[in-house]
Amino acid sequence: MRKQKGFSLIELLIVVAIILIIAAIAIPNLLRARMAANESSAVASLRTINTGEVTYNSTYPTVGYASTLALMGPSAAAGACVPASTTACLIDSVLASGTKSGYTFTGTAAGGPPTGTYYWAGVPVSANQSGVRSFCSFEDAVVRVKPTGGAIASEATCQALTPLQ
Repeated sequence: MRKQKGFSLIELLIVVAIILIIAAIAIPNLLRARMAANESSAVASLRTINTGEVTYNSTYPTVGYASTLALMGPSAAAGACVPASTTACLIDSVLASGTKSGYTFTGTAAGGPPTGTYYWAGVPVSANQSGVRSFCSFEDAVVRVKPTGGAIASEATCQALTPLQ
């Protein structure tokens, strides 16, 4: 009888089958963990936007609340950020672009001048892939959640939602 070198085809198939079973169990959990991380990032981003709006309003009282995220972000030009009413340097450039961690942030400020109200919403870029729930906030700075996801069209819609706990 000769000595066998290496593995037989059956042994290799068994190992591959075990790896596939483990992957089938692990991948959905990893996707859910990524969605949970994206949702946490969206809530933190809305809190950052709320803080930025309050700071912007108190720094530039003749303007009121910022009507775009770009007004609260840094300038597009390279170099040190110099605060001004058009580039307040209150939020990072990624958030100022309107998309961060699988969520798109939209909203507006109204009234005035100076603008007296604002509302911002974070909606998943790809529903059930980058996140499940949508979030919003307005000048009371309470983050609210829409469990089914989807767009949050107005401040009134946001006010009707349940606060995040």
